Amino acid sequence: MSTGQAILSKMSAQQNTEQYRHENWQGSFSEYLDIVKANPAVARTSYQRMYDMIIAEGTYPVEGSKNLVRYTFFDDPHNNGEDAIFGLSETLMALVNVFRSAALKYGTERRVLLLHGPVGSSKSTIARLLKQGLVRYSRTDEGALYSFGWKEEDGSITWDPMNCEPLQLIPMSAREDVCRELNADRPSDTYSVEITGDVCPLSRYYFQQRLQEHDGDWTKVLESVVVRRIFLSEQDRIGIGTFQPKDEKNQDSTELTGDINYRKIAEFGTESDPRAFNFDGEFNVANRGMIEFVEVLKLDVAFLYDLLGASQEHKIKPKKFAQTDIDTVIIGHTNEPEYRKLQSNEFMEALRDRTIKIDVPYVTRLNEEVKIYNKSYNQARVRGKHIAPHTLEVAAMWALLTRLEQPKHHGLTLLQKMKLYNGKTLPGFTAENVKQLRKEAKHEGLEGISPRYVQDKISNALVVNTTSTSLNPFMVMNELESGLRHHSLIGNDEIREHYRQLISTVKEEYTDIVKNEVQRAIAADEDALTRLCGNYIDNVKAYTQHEKVKNRFTGEDEEPDERLMRSIEEKIDIPDSRKDDFRREIMNYIGALAIDGKQFNYKTNERLQKALEMKLFEDQKDTIKLTSLVSQVVDKDTQEKIDIVKSRLIRNYGYNDESATDVLQYVASIFARGDVKDEN
Repeated sequence: MSTGQAILSKMSAQQNTEQYRHENWQGSFSEYLDIVKANPAVARTSYQRMYDMIIAEGTYPVEGSKNLVRYTFFDDPHNNGEDAIFGLSETLMALVNVFRSAALKYGTERRVLLLHGPVGSSKSTIARLLKQGLVRYSRTDEGALYSFGWKEEDGSITWDPMNCEPLQLIPMSAREDVCRELNADRPSDTYSVEITGDVCPLSRYYFQQRLQEHDGDWTKVLESVVVRRIFLSEQDRIGIGTFQPKDEKNQDSTELTGDINYRKIAEFGTESDPRAFNFDGEFNVANRGMIEFVEVLKLDVAFLYDLLGASQEHKIKPKKFAQTDIDTVIIGHTNEPEYRKLQSNEFMEALRDRTIKIDVPYVTRLNEEVKIYNKSYNQARVRGKHIAPHTLEVAAMWALLTRLEQPKHHGLTLLQKMKLYNGKTLPGFTAENVKQLRKEAKHEGLEGISPRYVQDKISNALVVNTTSTSLNPFMVMNELESGLRHHSLIGNDEIREHYRQLISTVKEEYTDIVKNEVQRAIAADEDALTRLCGNYIDNVKAYTQHEKVKNRFTGEDEEPDERLMRSIEEKIDIPDSRKDDFRREIMNYIGALAIDGKQFNYKTNERLQKALEMKLFEDQKDTIKLTSLVSQVVDKDTQEKIDIVKSRLIRNYGYNDESATDVLQYVASIFARGDVKDEN
């Protein structure tokens, strides 16, 4: 057996033909009624199916918020998070609430959902996730749905071109009775069967034709109907449509509602014969699923009439035929300039009245923005190039600062506002204050730099810096700044200059971050920190209990070392007037741990750990002679100490050899210039 034949044989053995037959079920209309009786959900509306699809994936709470939840569906778990939506929890909750309302038939099922936001804010990604989700959900037992076809005399089957719901074949006069039978003994927590709308003109033609043959007995007509399970598929144009505006000269409304098949007119004799019509417009295709309108507000007015009818009445008007029922979720997306045109155009009043606008802003939380870039530029994807710590963080930081509005609160900087949004605490600011900040900035996130621009510049930095094994923040910030000269979406020089100044702000913040990181690496001597902590605690204990401390060397009792205690406390801005409170807090904390049978460790108290590390750094920085890094000659003893610090940066903070050397030299140059800020 050849290798190719062996591969095919192995694949053949792995296939489950029974599963295929189950998924591609065909049967009679009466058998379909049995299916509906057992599981009414197969006859759901498109909105009900959409809502159930999202909820089926589950939810989880948003960290740090009592009222927000995340829908696992939008994390794209089935595609390894390739299209995951980061942040935007409120936006996604608003969207799902519309689906829920529409599923309950409260009125929103008769609206166009308009995703509105700046370029690159995930509008298309949300629509793509919904389409992919429907494709996937329709292949599950929970998401199964069915359509039908007509048996011909030669044994072939003419399938309904719009994949209509089989129950729509039941005449209006009998629907109430049939629904009563199907809903009998139905559990209260399941869907009730409702039959609305009519089949497409072609199936209506076949129904009427065969009704005559059977002397008006519609139950006999249904004996020639074959019901089959269908799978929604954008590629196969089943249940999912996408419409994108093109050149007005090359586009007409038949792209939405289908067109006459002129080759078949000679066969059937008239344009109004449904057999001579192609029901292949995007609305026809999207029946039972969803249709996406890309840049919907760029549509010609002629298309808007079809859109309005499809949303409000759930009907479309194919050429030469009566209005035809459809059941589809209509989602469009647009950007801010196009939406402003809609608001100012009095001829668009009908569309505005039938639209539910859902703002899809840029992310305004730093941690979520960083996730966007981590997804695209993790080490598994960026082969052969190490990404230094904070590189993606500073890019995200700059992007966020361009999107935030200047705070009205006196004394609050834009950088501090960004930190508050990211969950950091600042003296004098509560969670309520942060909520108020967001309320005051109504257009926040709807303007600023797109993640796409940042991604383009990160990609460029990876390609341009070929001589370096590591991509560092300065390489990316240089690309971000140089690209501003040619950025097509920046309206004027004033905004461009503001963005440049924000890069300077980010550079200053990065300097503080790495300076602190190097300080911690220098002060990461566990034994020295433990000794310093023990000495501090002994003195604090003696101070709070009005005792003396035994000198470890002389054995004599001495007064608590006030100078030592203050040198540590000042590192975390504990004023002299608050020192007693702070020391009592430390002792109470140690006592509470002891009651629980736990031993105190300086690492369990973040503030104390920071103070100890900064104190130890101050004591050791002169012995390490970090500033000697910027000189050409380094003595052996200093080099050994520097190598220890570098190894800590690599082991504890994610640097490689080159980026660790770079950051040490950068921080050393700051010390050499005497530019170190007073940490107090």
